[in-house]
Amino acid sequence: MNLRSLDLNLLVILDALLDEAHVSRAADRLGLSQPATSAALQRCRHLFYDELLERGRGTMRLTARAESLRAALKSLLAGVGDLIDPPEVPLAEIRQTLRIAMADYPALFVTGPLQCALAGTAPGLDLVIQPWLGGEAARAALVDGTTDIAISVLPGEDADIHREELLSEHYIIAMRPGHPAIAGFDFDGWLAYPHILVSGRGDARSPLDAELARLGRSRRIGLVVPSFGMVPDLLRGSDMIAMLPSRVMPAAPDLIARPVPIPVSGFPLHLAWHRRRAKDRALRHVADLLAEILR
Repeated sequence: MNLRSLDLNLLVILDALLDEAHVSRAADRLGLSQPATSAALQRCRHLFYDELLERGRGTMRLTARAESLRAALKSLLAGVGDLIDPPEVPLAEIRQTLRIAMADYPALFVTGPLQCALAGTAPGLDLVIQPWLGGEAARAALVDGTTDIAISVLPGEDADIHREELLSEHYIIAMRPGHPAIAGFDFDGWLAYPHILVSGRGDARSPLDAELARLGRSRRIGLVVPSFGMVPDLLRGSDMIAMLPSRVMPAAPDLIARPVPIPVSGFPLHLAWHRRRAKDRALRHVADLLAEILR
């Protein structure tokens, strides 16, 4: 194709359309009229010989071709921005929204301090806390640009993703004061009561269950909940037991903590963003604050 005929603004509009999967929201984000954005979508369809956005049941969805364009388009536009290298805006004057994917642990502990720190250093930054759907989903969201920063357990090294370990966590067993399993707490006592499992995806099993099966034992999962923040009240009102990251316990000092009766691996918590965002001052500032708070 003739690159001289390509309007770079068209790619900027396409980026917003693929992010929002909605013409009106993309128009609002770009400060354009809906007819102008619809016209740009038609030009993009002609350019890529693909519908890009298809109508579904009351909504629009990306075609396979559109999904394949997302990461490359993000990298291209980031590269053009680096090439032009606009004047640096003072941090206090930046107006930007950043999306952070993390589970409610550590969101329970970092969101308040982070917001307080930003009020004094970068008051124009708005935050969207997104749910954590697993390490692979977090990586994919960083690549396609639907997440800006992830705090997650991220598997393996990745040339496209900047990843740094913030802390190493271990598990403890938590139960209510006066729980009948406290006295002489042991392996059998632990398994004698129903357990609470935290899973943002609604999984009814975890790696612990595979380890118990290897030992010829099993546990009853009495309740699966999507967040750690729900667990303390549920433990206080029942004889259920939960295995929790140790840093959750200070938020519920009345609960009783005991070591896990069998060896259980902990996990590292990583802070990550895509390397194409390395010169994004707002992102780096928020990432630095998160690292400081969590460490």
